[in-house]
Amino acid sequence: MKLSRAASWFLLAFGVWSWFIWVSFVRNLWKNGSGLSFDTAGDPTAYFWVHLLLAVTSFLLGTAVGVIGLRGVRALRRESR
Repeated sequence: MKLSRAASWFLLAFGVWSWFIWVSFVRNLWKNGSGLSFDTAGDPTAYFWVHLLLAVTSFLLGTAVGVIGLRGVRALRRESR
């Protein structure tokens, strides 16, 4: 399968964007002082675990999508030589 230049760059940008957004989200989740992420004893709550699982899943999917985009960009560059 051959990806277009636009599709390759879009997938690569989506992978980078996903990492940027979810790293920020996990950082904010960790620092959350509202009581949603950690209970009064300092233990993680169900809210914390569910959202951490969402973030890890998004990291993995964003990485996979970004790698596909990177491979498409590299293939297009090799082809244009």
